[in-house]
Amino acid sequence: MANPNLGSFNRAGTISDQAAYDVGLRAHMLRVYNYMASGLALSGIVAYAVFASPEIASLFFKVEGGYVVGMNGLGWVAILAPLGLLLLVSFRAASMSVGAVQAVYWTVTALMGVSLSLLLFRYTGASVARTFFITAAAFGALSLYGYTTKRDLTAVGKFLFMGLIGLILASLVNMFFPSGPMSFIISVAGVLIFSGLIAYDTQKIKEQYAQAWGSDTAEKVAIFGALSLYLDFINLFQFLMMFLGQRR
Repeated sequence: MANPNLGSFNRAGTISDQAAYDVGLRAHMLRVYNYMASGLALSGIVAYAVFASPEIASLFFKVEGGYVVGMNGLGWVAILAPLGLLLLVSFRAASMSVGAVQAVYWTVTALMGVSLSLLLFRYTGASVARTFFITAAAFGALSLYGYTTKRDLTAVGKFLFMGLIGLILASLVNMFFPSGPMSFIISVAGVLIFSGLIAYDTQKIKEQYAQAWGSDTAEKVAIFGALSLYLDFINLFQFLMMFLGQRR
């Protein structure tokens, strides 16, 4: 005859494990958002420092009358280096220590500040601030959806990735053969794609935590998740600036 208390013990253990998992997940997501917010703050500080200091700006750009008219060699390095670092991380993620991943994260977000300073040179401060808060509100709603939805967004993520590849190719073509209508289409597509990626990446971060739960890789997973959301936020912000930004 089965022991009736055994079933109760197993159920209690399961509930206890689930409660511990839920607490850990909330702490993990908070860590991700804290990393992301800190990265955005660092990017903002660097962007403002480059914009506000002619001496610093001259290291990266050729500025005339308050407008950027060209790039210096160091400027190209600062703008292209994040891509190289992201590629490095994508190939070496498993073998990198937590400290190395953190160093890459802070370096990428700092260098992104140099690129973002171009927005301050191009658009009014009021429109930049307004668009940032709109982006933050949209990000909060989309990330909340990705966190709470029961719908599996994997298929949506694959579609968005294909759209992202097309967006990159279209942007490259438009760079060499500028077209007003094409720029508008790219901007609309960029807003839609990165809005979707915010929800998808948030859900993916939850799944990655489930896989890493109980292991010593949770901190690295949090940093990678923050980097994904940071890039989604920055790209959404830049595309929204094309619609909402007021030029100087």
